[in-house]
Amino acid sequence: MQTENASALHVPVMADTVLKYIEPKPKQTFVDMTFGAGGHATRILDSVPDSKVFALDRDPAAHELAHELAAKYPGRVIPLLGRFSELPNLFRELKVRQGTIDGILFDFGCSSMQFDVANRGFSVSKDGPLDMRMDGFRCPEQPTVADVLARADEEDLARIIKVYGEEKQAKKIARAIIEVRYSFKKLETTRELAQLVDSALGSVPRQDMLGRYTSNATKTFQAFRIFVNNELNEINYGMFVAERYLKPGGRLLTIAFHSLEDTIVKRHISGNISGDVANTLPLKYVSYGMCHEKYEVESLMQSPWEMLHKHVITPTIDEVESNPRSRSAKFRAAICMK
Repeated sequence: MQTENASALHVPVMADTVLKYIEPKPKQTFVDMTFGAGGHATRILDSVPDSKVFALDRDPAAHELAHELAAKYPGRVIPLLGRFSELPNLFRELKVRQGTIDGILFDFGCSSMQFDVANRGFSVSKDGPLDMRMDGFRCPEQPTVADVLARADEEDLARIIKVYGEEKQAKKIARAIIEVRYSFKKLETTRELAQLVDSALGSVPRQDMLGRYTSNATKTFQAFRIFVNNELNEINYGMFVAERYLKPGGRLLTIAFHSLEDTIVKRHISGNISGDVANTLPLKYVSYGMCHEKYEVESLMQSPWEMLHKHVITPTIDEVESNPRSRSAKFRAAICMK
């Protein structure tokens, strides 16, 4: 991995908005839950003296960059390698107690440096092995996308593509994958999968939010990336972790890039949680036939969060033009009220 180049070229999304809402002060402690190339963490460290950042990332390449930043800011950056769900154990080893963190930032999804390295298998436009594991080789037992394509049945493939990719043509793509498997060909590269999706859907071009032509396989790639990395369950767990470790008055900041991520955040902030999981339906669709006592409703609806703004915040036109990867970002900020 060319970590130095990745760090230099990385442009953090909505960095000014992050600084505005996290309001860093001297001697405060923050957790960057998705360190990546360290863009947001660096802005926080530079904005106030004596602040400290726990730099968490599940990607070993990002962990290397965190160590480089730690050398640049001695005693102020603590690199941590792991998923959101592994943070409590990592904090336990460091004797970090619950309720001691001033701010927590999530920048969900795939980082720019992961997309830019072909052999990671994340990019539709770069040919490489169908891997997409954010953990890299840290968890060798974790299946790759190629493994899923070779083993999952048609029904499961269609469900993965439809639910995680929000792809309307999921069944057609799943059928094409199975037909290729029956022809004794194993899909092993990103180019092969992209070409297969293109052939299954025909030549009708798609456009992104900026009106630019985009690959027909983009949603399919998103679906399998989310699936193999268990991303949505990790986000759900991460929201609970943030609630436990933030101080009263501590700040939660999230940047989501599609509705699946943002919906989980919205459900947590609004208190729409059932059995430690964000509900799949908004409250307006909950059964009207259910009856609860007033105190039960109040306890069920009590949220530990208070939003710092009325509506979701999106990037400015200028930022989208200078950093097109920010175009679908959705920012939310809330205070922990527990």
